[in-house]
Amino acid sequence: MPKKQVILIVDDDPNNFDVIEGLLYKYDYKLFYTSNGKSALAQIDSIKPDLILLDVMMPEMNGMEVCQIIKEKKEWQCIPIIMVTALNDKNDLAQCLEMGADDFISKPVNGVELAARVQSMLRIKSQYDSLQEMLELREEMTSIIVHDLRNPLANIILCAGILKMPNLPQEIYRQKLEEINSSGDALNNQIDTLLQMAKIQSGKLVLAYKETNLSDLFNTELKSFQNIAKANNINLILKVPDTIKYFFVDTQLIRRVVQNLLSNAIKFSPENSDIICELNYFDHSFEIKIIDSGKTISDQQKELIFKKYQIGESVEGAKQIGLGLSFCKMAIEAHNGTIRVENNPEGRGNVFIISI
Repeated sequence: MPKKQVILIVDDDPNNFDVIEGLLYKYDYKLFYTSNGKSALAQIDSIKPDLILLDVMMPEMNGMEVCQIIKEKKEWQCIPIIMVTALNDKNDLAQCLEMGADDFISKPVNGVELAARVQSMLRIKSQYDSLQEMLELREEMTSIIVHDLRNPLANIILCAGILKMPNLPQEIYRQKLEEINSSGDALNNQIDTLLQMAKIQSGKLVLAYKETNLSDLFNTELKSFQNIAKANNINLILKVPDTIKYFFVDTQLIRRVVQNLLSNAIKFSPENSDIICELNYFDHSFEIKIIDSGKTISDQQKELIFKKYQIGESVEGAKQIGLGLSFCKMAIEAHNGTIRVENNPEGRGNVFIISI
């Protein structure tokens, strides 16, 4: 359920609040009322208004003074203020704007005009909040991405330093070369994922369609994951049709999707469990299923996990950046296909289903 937008009404006459409440009742806003400027300033942090309707003529501290204080405080500057005034002199109205007011409305208040101006200001505030959330998310994810890129890079530097040591045993030499190669692949994969996602989102990615034997692709990818699966006491089971059928797809993108799904399945599956990789052919389409025995994804999380930089639930010991499934969704949709997740009908676990 979307959060109700909050409006703080500041007016020394409670009858004016009743009028505004009556004019705005059908819009389902959350209204707060206070009778003076000092009380309004004291409540802003707790109420967190999306908009302030501020009377100009008030005792002790008038609306212009209150408006100026609000706009001088950095964390409050984003709150739109509509001055509600009986003043008609252009100099007075200009002074309201100079104090930082975003708009004004004259008394007696007209219901249609009030609703329009309130909606306009709330729309601006909503856009501002969305932008701030995006900037915060970008900053957070930049830190995560830099951290994830730094780890394999640090390993490459460390291994390269070890290789410079004199009289290094051949076994250690080969091991460190393999670690460098593995870390380099990890770096390359993460960078490729980010670049391809950016291209897909901007509409600049041109799919390199190629006639592809999906059974061979599946076989190859499962072989590459066998060692990782065995290390986690997980059994990979392949189910592909006996007949060979070719489909025109971007082979590299589909390969990356399968890799992401297999990697996730292994990462989140318990020891001594099975992961079933199933490929089904139809007349002019195909279906891929990755069936695991991990923690069942809730209905609420089934949509969330495909969004960029979103994860379902944190799992101890499992690195989660929130890009893999988002990339899969973009890549499959670029093929005019669909990807979804369902509960494993055999019990605990999930079934990721791709249809193209």
